[in-house]
Amino acid sequence: MSTLYVVATPIGNLSDMSPHAVEVLKSAALIAAEDTRVTRKLTTHFGIATPLISCHQHNEKSRAPEIVERMLAEDIDVAAVTDAGTPAISDPGVELVRAAAEAGIPVIAVAGPTAMAAAVSVSGFDFSSFTFYGFLPRQGNELREKLMEIGRKNEGAVFHESPHRIKALVKAIGDTLPGARLSVSCDLTKLHELTLRGAPGEILAALESNEKSEKGEYCVVADLRRVKLPEEKPAAPSSLEARLLELLLDGADMRTAVETLAAQGEKKNAVKAAALRIRQWKEGEE
Repeated sequence: MSTLYVVATPIGNLSDMSPHAVEVLKSAALIAAEDTRVTRKLTTHFGIATPLISCHQHNEKSRAPEIVERMLAEDIDVAAVTDAGTPAISDPGVELVRAAAEAGIPVIAVAGPTAMAAAVSVSGFDFSSFTFYGFLPRQGNELREKLMEIGRKNEGAVFHESPHRIKALVKAIGDTLPGARLSVSCDLTKLHELTLRGAPGEILAALESNEKSEKGEYCVVADLRRVKLPEEKPAAPSSLEARLLELLLDGADMRTAVETLAAQGEKKNAVKAAALRIRQWKEGEE
């Protein structure tokens, strides 16, 4: 029976390629790659002659069913890879995995490198839990709102960021989440691997003094346990009249609207009084 293998590949150091991953890539009939040019360098290095087909963020929705259809028709195994790390984690692969699973094709993980785990392991932060967010919004207001949400919900968080936006992200964290501590890693597993640890202001100063800071991909680990944010103000409750009017606009008659709010726990006499006020208001308008 056909099998889809989700194969992790090195995030930098080729020596991290596991014998299991090499074996799977050699035995598969086809490799679905994020960028065939990048993967071809990997397969050439390890003497893997398996044909490649592109499956990236711009074509995966249409390519995934095509690959699955071919797997079923030809009874072949396919290996999914990305440019680096583990597929389907802030990288292409989710659509292919979903399509294969829905078709009844076994999906097997070939574990290996992932920047998220590597960055957390060298951060020095002892989390009981953390949340991985991948890439955050680019726009300033949207980014700040997302960071506020993250700061209220988590004791730890992990982000990916591009070299051209890393300074803006670190500054936004410092401005939005006072008390945050960061571990910012670049070029993980490579010769010039670098991890900066400290307060956002300290990290930003180090990045600005490094002329090579805009090279290499970044993984940011945020310790948010000391972050203090103002309490969220609860939304003002809608009046009974407003809720009744919403139900009336949705097509309910007044009796049904009253019964609906009563069923939701509102006192029936109060709802009836609100309904009476609406009737009086309508009569006054006529």
